[in-house]
Amino acid sequence: MRDRRFFLGVDARQLAAAYFLVATLIIIAAILGQELSFLNLMILSAMVLAAMGIGLWYLIFHGLRRAASGDLDLIAEFVSSSPEGRLVTTKDGAFVLANDAYYDVMRLSKKEQTKTLLEVMEGNFAAREQLKSLQNAAIKGGNAGIRVEMKTNKGQWLAVLAHTIKSIPDCLIWYVAETTVQHKIEEVERSEREKLSEYFNNAPVGFYSLDDRGRIQFVNRILADWLGYHQRELSEGTLDFADVIIKGDERQLNLMDNLNDTGHRYEGELQLRRRDGTVLPVHITQTLARDENGKVIGSRSVVRELLQERLWRERVESAEQHFRRFFEAAPIGIILLDQQGIVVEANPAFRVMTDTVVDNAIGSHVTKLVAEQDHDVLNEKLKEASASDFELKPTEMKLSDGERVANFYISSVAGTEGNTDSLLIHIIETSAQRQLEVQFAQSQKMQAVGQLAGGIAHDFNNLLTAMIGFCDLLLLRHQVGDQSYSDISQIKQNAIRAAGLVRQLLAFSRQQTLRPKVTDLTEVLAELSNLLRRLIGEAIELEIKHARDLWLVKVDQSQFEQVVINLAVNARDAMSGEGKLSFKTENYVVRERGRDAHELVPPGDYIKISVTDTGSGIPEEVIEKIFDPFFTTKKVGEGTGLGLSTVYGIIKQTGGFIFAENNEDRGTTFNIFLPKHIEAIDGVKAEEESPQKVHRDLSGVGTVLLVEDEDPVRLFASRALQNKGYEVLQADCGESALELFENHEGHIDLLITDVVMPSMDGPTLVKNITKKMPDLKIIFISGYAEDAFRKDLDFDINKIEFLPKPFTLKEIAEKVKEVLSNTEET
Repeated sequence: MRDRRFFLGVDARQLAAAYFLVATLIIIAAILGQELSFLNLMILSAMVLAAMGIGLWYLIFHGLRRAASGDLDLIAEFVSSSPEGRLVTTKDGAFVLANDAYYDVMRLSKKEQTKTLLEVMEGNFAAREQLKSLQNAAIKGGNAGIRVEMKTNKGQWLAVLAHTIKSIPDCLIWYVAETTVQHKIEEVERSEREKLSEYFNNAPVGFYSLDDRGRIQFVNRILADWLGYHQRELSEGTLDFADVIIKGDERQLNLMDNLNDTGHRYEGELQLRRRDGTVLPVHITQTLARDENGKVIGSRSVVRELLQERLWRERVESAEQHFRRFFEAAPIGIILLDQQGIVVEANPAFRVMTDTVVDNAIGSHVTKLVAEQDHDVLNEKLKEASASDFELKPTEMKLSDGERVANFYISSVAGTEGNTDSLLIHIIETSAQRQLEVQFAQSQKMQAVGQLAGGIAHDFNNLLTAMIGFCDLLLLRHQVGDQSYSDISQIKQNAIRAAGLVRQLLAFSRQQTLRPKVTDLTEVLAELSNLLRRLIGEAIELEIKHARDLWLVKVDQSQFEQVVINLAVNARDAMSGEGKLSFKTENYVVRERGRDAHELVPPGDYIKISVTDTGSGIPEEVIEKIFDPFFTTKKVGEGTGLGLSTVYGIIKQTGGFIFAENNEDRGTTFNIFLPKHIEAIDGVKAEEESPQKVHRDLSGVGTVLLVEDEDPVRLFASRALQNKGYEVLQADCGESALELFENHEGHIDLLITDVVMPSMDGPTLVKNITKKMPDLKIIFISGYAEDAFRKDLDFDINKIEFLPKPFTLKEIAEKVKEVLSNTEET
């Protein structure tokens, strides 16, 4: 035990001895005769008097202390021997003594052995306030002890008690004990109680307990909320459970009889009354509680609300009805299979798709719905779907009729235990989509071949232009009766035949130059009738039926005649020398796509031309290929395979449609739909309808700038124009032509340029030149179609003339004469 006694913080004996020593020294100094001032003498006197007073006080205090020393020593001995922490302080909080248990509890080091509780709790505001309150209560209340619990800065929990002792009324004795472990145990118990209470109060079911007389002892919060009461109101033990039951219910008697020891457990439905008078249907499970002697002391019950369950049941029934409506009204086929692949259920869309009735579909294996070659594939997909939770990618299979195809989306349906209980298949018919894909692929293939044919035709046109042109130049140098004249004419005729083949390629690729004009097809067919009779022979009957008041169309008459001739020749070959060939025209209105005509034909007014023969027909496996380029069923050397592809190209370039179908009895019919021509609002006739001027004298004067990257074509055209009297400036590319135009000092009357050239093409050259000379006359020459480049021009196309390749000497001379003559007239 540490015991130190203080007065005002200073040892009184040492202080008195010091004052006596100072006073003695001062007196001795005075006796020795040292001179002192009046002020010093007064100070000296005061010090002597103070020293005497303190000495006197010490003698008195020391005497009193000796009188009480017996009690203090007794208390000190009691404190040191106490196993609990003990601390003795003055009433104003000064440290007097403490035992070792106090230092152990407070975990104080040697330097902190004189610290009181208030000093240890420095910085802990809450604990210091508690200690001050305890100190004040102990001082006022004497020896009546007051105990408080507090937490130290080190995390300890302490129980502290303070009181006074009569033998030493100026001191306080503090009792200090650590309660950390007990406090933690209480916290755990309190937490468990709170968790248990939280569980009971927030459980999804109600709990209540009754005593042996049926009074409510406890209800959880959820049951109180259901009944509209506060939990405390029902748990005070003043309300009978019978008061919350709807009167007159026989089930009430069963529940109360169960409390009278007529059974051990009650379970059933009951109607409870809420506070507002409304009815709450519930299901109650009641178990009796007994004491150690077996006597019923109450009951413990679990309550399940039925109102919400009924709402859920109604929602489930409503959801089932919605699903049933969706299932029945779905536009795609849906079937449900069991684990063995047997059809359990099918919706109407599936039955319509498969042309089956319910009795035929349900109960049969799903593989019977697809073509035989797809049975193994479907079985494999069913196994994969059963073993996987993911929806498989769609699998395209043929239906049992072997004609239509559909995508099968197979997915598994999990059962109550998580395993695959059944399989669900969505079936979407893709026959039309498949057909469109085939048509699109065919269109792409024909487009690619068309681009190839167009490129070949362009190059051939350049070659043929040079061949025909130089033949014309050679013919000018020979007489008609000359042998060379005949040879050159043969060369020219074969080149012209080659040009006809090139036109077929361009017609197929829809890149030929068309000269459309408003045409009456009745007149065209009438003019062709004699030619057609000679083509098909006398053994084949020709019939042409003209519709009255047939609408006008805008077509290139020569190209349309080529279509009629090609169809007539094909029909003649199919009839093997005898039969009947019919041409029929009519005004035709398509109001709905796919019903009045083929689905590719949009609604509108058309002139329909039907070409029917009584030949052998077209095999079904090749009828979709007849318009393909180079496709033919004729023997080698009997056909090029370009006839029908040329017909197709001409009709499509004109804006029409052509379809082939076999007749029910015999032969084939080609149906052509050409759009009706709508007259211009201003009534002005199209430019192409005006009669062209005929120029007998093809000579002329003027300066012509000729731009052509093909040397043979440029040389021929230059010589042809020079022979007619024109001055010709030649350029082999756009850049050279532009430089020549800028450096030429004279006037240029006409620009003739090729459309397609390397680096700078014809339209770009024209754009650059017309910036400086906007009134310059221009003629484009090209092996491509006129429409192909006119659509891409961004300047006035009315000033542009076009001369297609291959052209003859006469054709280029006529075109130049015509253009320059129009210039002179204007």
